[in-house]
Amino acid sequence: MSAPELQRPIEALLFVAGEALSIPQLAKLLDAQESEIATALQQIEAEYGDRGIVVREVAGGYRFATSPLARDVVEAYLLPPKTTLSTPAMEALAIVAHVQPVTRGEIESIRGVNSDSVVSTLLDRGLIVEAGRKDVVGRPMQYKTTPFFLESFGLRSLDDLPELELDPGQPLEFDLGNRAPLS
Repeated sequence: MSAPELQRPIEALLFVAGEALSIPQLAKLLDAQESEIATALQQIEAEYGDRGIVVREVAGGYRFATSPLARDVVEAYLLPPKTTLSTPAMEALAIVAHVQPVTRGEIESIRGVNSDSVVSTLLDRGLIVEAGRKDVVGRPMQYKTTPFFLESFGLRSLDDLPELELDPGQPLEFDLGNRAPLS
């Protein structure tokens, strides 16, 4: 199939998919070359660029999303009043995102306070998940971010995380075993 012939089935798949679809997934589903899929996606992105919906690359794949120009009206219609994460929850989430996999004890070591509640909140909201047990005494649970985290923050991958802004006069001190600090 040529790129123009692939546009309609790609649009349909992106419309019905509950998650972002990668180029290899689309190529397999449509029995096409990845280069053909990439070209068709570029054409779809160009055609939808000025409409109420757009094609976005998030969480390692592509999906339809609300255009930034129409976002406010759609959010007002669909979403309950915005719920925000507390500052402690955002701190813990930032630690998980930058250090993952990380244990609750490591989060607490960095934050300097108990993090049971914020870790539970992040788990409940689907922003982090359990990532296995650390091979140390006590075998504590480790946590990592989810594709929902990437999608919620509009990130393609963890490489898109903003750089940490650390005060150069104050060293970052914590013990994560053999891991390097966040800087």
